[in-house]
Amino acid sequence: MKRLLITFFALLLPLSVLAQPDPQKPEGDNLTTPPTWKVRLDRPNPEATIGSEQGEVDIWFVNMTPGWHITTGPAAIFYHPESQGEGNYRLDATIHLFDPGERREAYGVFLGGQNLDGDDIEYDYFLLRNTGEYLIKRRMGEETSLIQDWTASGAVVNYGAETEGSVANRLAIEVGESEVVFYVNDAEVMRSPRDEIRTSGTVGLRINHALNVHVSDLSVTSN
Repeated sequence: MKRLLITFFALLLPLSVLAQPDPQKPEGDNLTTPPTWKVRLDRPNPEATIGSEQGEVDIWFVNMTPGWHITTGPAAIFYHPESQGEGNYRLDATIHLFDPGERREAYGVFLGGQNLDGDDIEYDYFLLRNTGEYLIKRRMGEETSLIQDWTASGAVVNYGAETEGSVANRLAIEVGESEVVFYVNDAEVMRSPRDEIRTSGTVGLRINHALNVHVSDLSVTSN
């Protein structure tokens, strides 16, 4: 299978094929990399590769119905250009975490993405880690700032010594007229005034270093 470089190929496809991704309908065959998604590493590395040749690429990113499977080397964001949040909406994602070992690396979603392929990149992100904690943070260019520091929540399901396979956590963000509410497994963990959260723009996934996850759901619905 063809190895895919970080400089993507989405612009080579006609706009008519672009639509919000459907976890039940893979774009292309299963176990191949979906061609209109984009990936941006936290730290630029033109030598890094993304593709479907497991064990031969830096990031393994493939269709795996329902959803997508991602195994990271470097940390990155993953997004489809048609996954957009505007007005009042709800962002949902279900992420299955496989054995993270002793690593405390985080995974989750982002919203309000702007200029995602440029130096002036902007987005807010909502992450979990296998310590039973969540984080909400902002990236603007090369700088990041805290919205909510790591906070313990009993709603987070952790991978433990007795776990077989993976554990699933459902993250959701509801953007309303005046507030933004963050949920883990249907439990509210934080509520913020809307004007303190970036809400308008691209939504997607953020997966940190050396994690193995399966994303069985990623959707944006209007409220």
